[in-house]
Amino acid sequence: MINKEIARILYDISEILKLRNVQWKPQAYNKAARVIEDLEKDLKEIYEEKGLQGLDEIPSIGRGIAKKIEEYLKTGRIKEYEKLKKSVPKGLVEIMNITGIGPKRAQLLFKKLKIKSIADLERAVKNHKIEKLERFGEKSEKDIKEEIEFFKKRNKNRMLLGDALDLAEKITGKLKAKKIMICGSIRRMYETIGDIDILAVADENLVDDFCKLADRVLAKGSGKTSIIIGDRQIDLRVVPREDFWSGVHYLTGSKDHSVELRKIAIKKRMKLNEYGLFRVEKKIERRVAGESEEEIYRRLGMQYIPPELRENRGEIEAAIKKKIPKLINYNDIKGDLHIHTKYSDGNNSILEMVSGAKKLGYSYVGISDHSQTRKIAGGLSERDLIKEIKEARKIKISGIKVLIGSEVDILGDGSLDYSDEVLKKLDYAIGSIHSGFKGDVTKRILRAMENKYMNILAHPTGRMIQSRKGYELKFDEVLRIAKETKTLLEINAHPERLDLRDEMIKAAVENGNKLIIGTDAHSVDGLRHIRLGIGQARRGWATRNNIVNTLSLNKLKKIFRK
Repeated sequence: MINKEIARILYDISEILKLRNVQWKPQAYNKAARVIEDLEKDLKEIYEEKGLQGLDEIPSIGRGIAKKIEEYLKTGRIKEYEKLKKSVPKGLVEIMNITGIGPKRAQLLFKKLKIKSIADLERAVKNHKIEKLERFGEKSEKDIKEEIEFFKKRNKNRMLLGDALDLAEKITGKLKAKKIMICGSIRRMYETIGDIDILAVADENLVDDFCKLADRVLAKGSGKTSIIIGDRQIDLRVVPREDFWSGVHYLTGSKDHSVELRKIAIKKRMKLNEYGLFRVEKKIERRVAGESEEEIYRRLGMQYIPPELRENRGEIEAAIKKKIPKLINYNDIKGDLHIHTKYSDGNNSILEMVSGAKKLGYSYVGISDHSQTRKIAGGLSERDLIKEIKEARKIKISGIKVLIGSEVDILGDGSLDYSDEVLKKLDYAIGSIHSGFKGDVTKRILRAMENKYMNILAHPTGRMIQSRKGYELKFDEVLRIAKETKTLLEINAHPERLDLRDEMIKAAVENGNKLIIGTDAHSVDGLRHIRLGIGQARRGWATRNNIVNTLSLNKLKKIFRK
């Protein structure tokens, strides 16, 4: 959790510096924050092991930011951050959480209407004051109103799946138990998480060791113990060995899925609870299943249902008919084609990213830095792209092939950010939209997919789970043209995106579209998020046949030839 808190502070510093029109530094702080978010290891552990030098060695941190992290680890605050907060009107940074309001607009709103909070902004929208301002207008006011509503609806008590999974695994990794399992919505790979549920068969000091990890202990008992780490509640339930898998099934949920299973059990004169499945005869209960989850489903007359599908969205009916497909496995991916390097806004070199991919067991990896229009992300001019292509082609590591692509912006008229002459030099091109969300985005995407050099549509809806709802999209049209043009739809595995969403993945699978999972990694540590994308693919009923980067490189290249 310390990584998340320090990253948040660095993001805030970046935004404040933007408000003050400081050049270059905002990008440095933004980049450092993103690196820290992706770090697998806790900053506190790094500092305890190697001190300031260890922090300084983290890519894109540097000595100045490392000292600020050290200050926070020692004192719980950063003096410069406290000073910076006082240099701008209180609440102005908060306004910039509303999509469409950047530093210049925030300053204008404060100067003209004294708006310094989201509440002020909401009142101004209600009284139609914003539409009268230069650079805004009626449509902007309407867009801001919609974004405020989205901002207010987001559940601040839930954390991103990636953050929750990292925290849960750190906890379970420090506990000794005969058996232990992360359950709840994390096991179902749901995109946001409330409390974290862990089930275990206890070893001697399990509960005491669990409590030692806490910032605060809420309740301690032999059956259930609840603690707080940061602002997150973690519940540990301890059960006898014979009740472990029935307990796992019960705690995994979802609630709707479990309710439907219990109804089926009742019709079969059985009872399903956290202790197993019981046959009820003459008021006498006899356990008939509970040694495994598979046994529970089998006794209920259905196929085993993978955790990711347990949402009561048709999976029970399919399981009864024995029509649950064999979902893509977490070890099926052979390569990641959406990664960024220092050439644009990444934190590692091409060689470092390729080496990181090799450690994951990949047989190929694709470099895809930003294109020239994306200047805020260090987008490459055509000349720099040619230079990158030459460098990437020289990298030879046994057992892994390096492909060179680009994440090319789809411009306002649907054209791509590089000429066809440049695009044809690439192994593949990823088309993406990063701005202009309020126009006819569907039209832009459809035109872009007609370009024979565009192979992949990245993060197709543009959403950011807790900060941006994404653009309006006629998804049926996108599916139709993507299939016609053989354009792959990306399941973006970045923790803040997970785009496509699970229900859209299912629609693509049912339509016969081909999908690809990419991490959008900006660091070596970011490559590990591939499992989040696989989790969403599984939630969308995708098999290996639906996901093209389960294929060998030769078969994948054939798909790229339009």
